[in-house]
Amino acid sequence: MEKRDPIDLSKRIHLIDGFDLGVPGRTGTYVIDEQQLTLVETGPSMSVPRIIEGLNDLKLDPKDVRYIILTHIHLDHAGGAGLLLKECPEAEVIVHPRGKRHLADPSRLIQGARAVYGDNFDKLFDPILPIPEEKLIVKEDGSTLQTGPECTLSFLDTPGHAKHHIGIYDPVSKGVFTGDTAGIRYHQIEGITFYLPSTSPNQFDPEAMKQSINRFRELDLERVYFGHFGMSEEPESAFDQVVSWIPEFLAAAEEAVERDEGVKGIKERLRQKIYTYLKGFSIQEDHPVYEVIDLDIEVCSMGLADYFQKQRG
Repeated sequence: MEKRDPIDLSKRIHLIDGFDLGVPGRTGTYVIDEQQLTLVETGPSMSVPRIIEGLNDLKLDPKDVRYIILTHIHLDHAGGAGLLLKECPEAEVIVHPRGKRHLADPSRLIQGARAVYGDNFDKLFDPILPIPEEKLIVKEDGSTLQTGPECTLSFLDTPGHAKHHIGIYDPVSKGVFTGDTAGIRYHQIEGITFYLPSTSPNQFDPEAMKQSINRFRELDLERVYFGHFGMSEEPESAFDQVVSWIPEFLAAAEEAVERDEGVKGIKERLRQKIYTYLKGFSIQEDHPVYEVIDLDIEVCSMGLADYFQKQRG
């Protein structure tokens, strides 16, 4: 198992790389080291051993974890929550109101993910364990959570990527944990960081996504903690990039739909747009970032196809 030390983002926040899909720097778990030890995201079950290892590296005991916050219940962010609870028996899991029942009974989550990932499902996500209802805490828009004498986290309802999505504002670092609502941070190219929206199925809503990003802009922000992957200290630049790509994604998908090219056509049109953009920075096609982008384009294309199918009734 490839080893990576936890990433120090501040005196009290670290990021443990979960190696989602076996890829480094893909999805991680944020550790907020406050009086009430708090984790944000778990990743899939295959990431749980890395979370435990990362906590040990930080000299933190998994049994001291008090809260596990999930921005949303997609399996690359929350699939490991049930398994992680076995290692963190004192923890409670915080989730959007729409997500609670799916964590208590993950059968529909499993069914939906199998439809997307097919034969790769077991390798990527198994096992997905139910979470006892008494361990689940719902946080509505405007709710708060005190994790330390000087830290009270605030929760925002932030649909766009999914209807069951929450953002978490940390006033101490002036940072917000955006999950997937504010897109994906690509950090694999030395000297260049760029951002793209995440339009995966089946609740992508471009207008809701832009409205949620505008809510983030209204916060007193200095940092953005992305679900994929890591931290930006340039919130406005990151948000601007994601918002500028949303109509580009929609245009590519609409043209493919009008020509009856299906998901394959959407994927190819997105690929051409993004590859052309990166070639403007002299990033050649043998760069490993393209492998990560292709993974995302596959899922984003499915979400865009689903969105236009719903639009057409």
